[in-house]
Amino acid sequence: MSEPLSPLDRLVAWHAIYDLVCDYMRGQDRLIPELHLSVFHDDATTDYGDGYRGDAAGFVEFAQDVLRPHEANHHMIGQVRIDFESADLAFGEVYFQAFHRIEDDEGRKRDLFMAGRYADRYERRRGAWKIAHRSELFDWVRDVEAADDMLEGDHGFPMGARAPDDLTCRRAEMRVR
Repeated sequence: MSEPLSPLDRLVAWHAIYDLVCDYMRGQDRLIPELHLSVFHDDATTDYGDGYRGDAAGFVEFAQDVLRPHEANHHMIGQVRIDFESADLAFGEVYFQAFHRIEDDEGRKRDLFMAGRYADRYERRRGAWKIAHRSELFDWVRDVEAADDMLEGDHGFPMGARAPDDLTCRRAEMRVR
């Protein structure tokens, strides 16, 4: 068994893995497949149940295709537990809640809310932490009629968008002048 991580090394590794978790969600919500795929090792595997089981590249293509027709997607990260087994191996449990604006068969807007957890195996290879395996576990799902009419039309609120139109993808506009 390898030596345990020092407190500082553990903190640096935890933060690197947390950045992966954030980039995964951003890649999904902003529909940036390159970012979405970048969090996985090249030989990573995934298990999303009957929706998709297989390699990470195939999953990212599948997920981007599923999410693209939705009007909006919004994933929130909850508690993140990362347990280090060694200096190069860790296991994680990441809570999430996901919102998807969808349309039903009659064209009515619906809000699909999902909550669950990712069960992950992270490996550090050539100095970089990435996901080696990810399984998605669902805890609950709600499908309700859309209820945000106040955001329809000219309301004056800045709205989020997908890449490259989202403000976070246009950093030059965010620089202090």
